[in-house]
Amino acid sequence: MEPQLLVGAAAENWTGDARYFEYSRAANPVGSGHIPKIPLELFPAHRHASVSTGIVPFDISDQLGITDGPATSPALVASFIRIAPGASVATAPVATSELYRVISGSGYSEVDGRQLHWATDDFFVLPANCPAVHNADTDTTMYWVTDEPLLRHLGVAPTQRRFEITHFPAKQVEAELTAIESSPHATDRNRLAVLLNTAPNDLTQTVTHVLWAMYGLLPVDAVQRPHRHQSVALDLVGDCAPGCYTLVGRSLDTDGEILDPVRVDWEPNSAFMTPPGLWHAHHNESGAPAHIIPIQDAGLHTYLRSLDIRFAPPAR
Repeated sequence: MEPQLLVGAAAENWTGDARYFEYSRAANPVGSGHIPKIPLELFPAHRHASVSTGIVPFDISDQLGITDGPATSPALVASFIRIAPGASVATAPVATSELYRVISGSGYSEVDGRQLHWATDDFFVLPANCPAVHNADTDTTMYWVTDEPLLRHLGVAPTQRRFEITHFPAKQVEAELTAIESSPHATDRNRLAVLLNTAPNDLTQTVTHVLWAMYGLLPVDAVQRPHRHQSVALDLVGDCAPGCYTLVGRSLDTDGEILDPVRVDWEPNSAFMTPPGLWHAHHNESGAPAHIIPIQDAGLHTYLRSLDIRFAPPAR
């Protein structure tokens, strides 16, 4: 019998990507500047108003150091969808949550073999794995937010739907807000607003398990006192007249007012982003009521118990 050459198993080197950092220098990569901070960013209406049909993302991925796709925040991407009468736009994001606000127009979305009809000021949400074709009967503009950047960062795709397709008609949303506004305790509240919710997400009281959505009224001469939270707010400005604005800053003075604030003037159908952890207050000096629609990743933060929402003390 011929002698056999015995070969030992080759030793695989698994250490090629290993790195080590000294704790005090690496524990806060945002504070040190290693990770870019989230900016206070504006998206004027003219950037989407000039498009007849198409998707216009509010993309600041380059500022965030994100290289694998468009992003408005580390977890979310907001876009404006424009559809000319008789035209259509298809969407099929790899996302667990989609939220649509119909800024203007009317039409229907073909999804799951059905037709979801919508009109101006409606909201609707789509869960995971919901390719859709949106068809416009009249000139249409939508605001569309998904959690695609979060899933890209995690390197995952959704395997199940966490809520059902849900439509929030404008008439019902307005009725809910009117009831809140007419409440005897309305003047005691930091803001007059209705939060949207889908039944499976009652634990977090949010519109999806990731997204939080609010439809808020800013009455004439109102000031919504400073507040802050760790979620990123992707604010859509509704109807407003000149004189509506938001003040944003890092700290408060002894009276609970924002120190050295940056002013963001509102423009109808525009959007702006409020970074996490910053104090912000909304002001209406326009002489007419105004509306604001913030969309946040606060569903996820609330579930993680990391939202940390705080309100400035009442004005003296």
